[in-house]
Amino acid sequence: MRLFLILVLTSLYGNFSISQECDAILLGQVVDFHDNTALENATISVTGKDLQTTSDQDGKFNFTTLCDGVIELEISHPDCKSQFVTITIDGDTYQKISLEHHLEELDEVKVVGGTQKTTNSSQEETLELKQLEQYSGNSLGDALKTITGVSSLNTGANIVKPVIQGLNGSRVLILNNNVRMQDMEWGEEHAPNVDINANQKISVIKGAAALEYGGDAIGGVIVLDPLPIARSDSLFGKTQMNLFSNGRGGNITSTLTKSFDSGLYMKLQGSLKRLGDLETPDYLLSNTGIQENSISVNLGKRDFLQGWEAYYSFFDSDIGILRASHIGNVDDLITAINSQQPNIINDFSYNIIRPNQEVTHHLAKLNYYRRFKGTGKLDLQYDFQSNRRFEFDIRVGDDAEKPSLDLQLTTHTLSSTLQIDSQNDLEIKLGVLGRYQSNFADPATGVRRLIPDYDKYDVGGFAICEYKLGTRWNLDMGVRYDFTRLDAKKFYRTTRWEERNYDQDFSDLVIDDLGTQLLVNPVFDYHNVSAMAGFRYEFNTQELLRFNYAFARRAPNPSELFSDGLHHSAARIELGDLRIKSEGSSKVSASYERNALNWGFTIAPYFNAIKDFILLEPNGVEFTIRGAFPVWAYRQTNVQLVGVDLSVYNNWTQKIRSDHRFSWVRGTDTSSDLPLINIPAANMSNSLSYSNEALHGLTISLESQYVFEQQRFPPNIMVFSPQAAQEVVLDINTPPPAYHLLALDIATAFSLKNKHDLTVGLRATNLLNTQYRDYLNRLRYFVDDLGRNISLRLIYNY
Repeated sequence: MRLFLILVLTSLYGNFSISQECDAILLGQVVDFHDNTALENATISVTGKDLQTTSDQDGKFNFTTLCDGVIELEISHPDCKSQFVTITIDGDTYQKISLEHHLEELDEVKVVGGTQKTTNSSQEETLELKQLEQYSGNSLGDALKTITGVSSLNTGANIVKPVIQGLNGSRVLILNNNVRMQDMEWGEEHAPNVDINANQKISVIKGAAALEYGGDAIGGVIVLDPLPIARSDSLFGKTQMNLFSNGRGGNITSTLTKSFDSGLYMKLQGSLKRLGDLETPDYLLSNTGIQENSISVNLGKRDFLQGWEAYYSFFDSDIGILRASHIGNVDDLITAINSQQPNIINDFSYNIIRPNQEVTHHLAKLNYYRRFKGTGKLDLQYDFQSNRRFEFDIRVGDDAEKPSLDLQLTTHTLSSTLQIDSQNDLEIKLGVLGRYQSNFADPATGVRRLIPDYDKYDVGGFAICEYKLGTRWNLDMGVRYDFTRLDAKKFYRTTRWEERNYDQDFSDLVIDDLGTQLLVNPVFDYHNVSAMAGFRYEFNTQELLRFNYAFARRAPNPSELFSDGLHHSAARIELGDLRIKSEGSSKVSASYERNALNWGFTIAPYFNAIKDFILLEPNGVEFTIRGAFPVWAYRQTNVQLVGVDLSVYNNWTQKIRSDHRFSWVRGTDTSSDLPLINIPAANMSNSLSYSNEALHGLTISLESQYVFEQQRFPPNIMVFSPQAAQEVVLDINTPPPAYHLLALDIATAFSLKNKHDLTVGLRATNLLNTQYRDYLNRLRYFVDDLGRNISLRLIYNY
């Protein structure tokens, strides 16, 4: 009986199930998770059934005659990662589906050259990956000089600081993998502690338009970024070796990357560089070798919804300072300037002796981001930097191995940004930052400390927005506030304190009177507001106009405030001023651009008026127990910089192209109506290149650079010569003559395991071995610049 009932019930249930009506309707819409916009042409399939449809222009789709129950949908889109969604059908059902739209990520991977801009309205250029490979064995400053409007302030060939439209040092920010470099950039002979090979994309933003990076970027911002790693299961790498005739050495750099479909990735990169004494066309430059080691490690996970990254880099350099530049007194300097050859020329050597610099830099970063549906993206970041700088002078006796300068700079930064981009025509970015920095100047050197111990506190916040007005107009604007506190402890000689009238203006800063010395505790607060506004207008697909106005304020750096003593590697006495206040820049810039297949150009004029500009210039001589040295002092004045950057390219055929660039800037101290010191001379470069993919990717490029003589410079100074026993003119400001250089670059590719995986290149700079001196090279007083250099590069991709 029990078995009979079970069979009856089973039969009735089966008949009921069979007779169930499958008339439910599923209505759905596919939208972009990023900004909630509809996604057209998404493919929606019901797993296990022959049911498929596509979304319309509103992202909508529907299925009819569905049975109640659980179904699984597969949704795919050309620009998205496919997604599986489980839905319970209970009568007519509605489901909104958000896809992880990857157009942004794909654009980041694709763009290496100059199409993607960090800002809409500012002047900005980006170096191509092939250009970076050409300069793999050189410095960051050497590579950046290929960009219109960018020059360099050199201390020889190995210490190269970027100059953007006439400004350098603390006015130029360097972002290394989204970390602002803190490496004592205030020193003219302090090169950026970065490995150019660790990044595949370098952009230069001219001026303070990029407020998210800092309001004090009066000169501009240099952004160094590695290319993002796509989500795929792959293992790849690259090794490049460069050999140089000038310096008889080279470098090698290698990168290995492992990525997974899950978005997890690991990347290891390292570089080694060794060069011996460099050469001019006529003589060796003794003690100009360099040794550099660097390593960086990336570990992270990149997903659309959220991701994280841990990054660490280590950079170590030992740089020789030209032995002939080590002067002992004013008469040595006068003799060196008037002589055509250095007073010391030794045999070639790889050894780096005194004077020299030894610098190590540690950088660590932790970053996390998360996207919020219909809102935007939140970034959180902590970064740490430790910069240790030793500067060695020629010393005797027990102090022979002691550094003359020993500084330890430690920086902690915590920052957060929120990017609100849920609307198609409006994007807003908000950010806050907190930073603590500590400097320790080791007194064990036995030398009066040039820079004192100090603690520095920075707090900042910004808001910027971009608004698209129709299809042609893009407007952007922003505002930023920065607070800086400097808390220092410094010993002043009583005579210096009184000489500069500090006893009248800053008597309240003295915390201990030691008779011949005073211990003071300056605590200075700076409140700075910066702002910018601009637009981009597209006339058509080939021509556009950019216009930008930026107002920026920069707090003085510790060197400008506290320098007091002999800067040994610079061979001069530097004096700061406690009265120095923030400087303010008002810059107007514009650019008209044409980008077409056959030819194009950019013309970019600018005008920069800087109030209370902080200027370092020679103003006399001071006698010490080691001799007499020129005195360079900081002061403030009002200045104007006006200039223009021009570039033109022409694709004459599919294989032949020419490029032309011209930069000119005029700097004037408007308070005294005198030219500014260290303003780059007008310069012009031209190149003619040939490329043929059919001939193993052969490229040949002939480059020409002409640097005009700087006709505007401040007057020379009068100094007392002990040898002549009278006042004489020290010809310290007069620029050298104009010069013209040629370079040739040839490269071709071969296929070993994969197509064109081995590239061989040959590059010759100063091809004619021209004798010249550059106005912005601090060693021009003593020696000529570099002679011919032939380099071989081998690049293997695997």
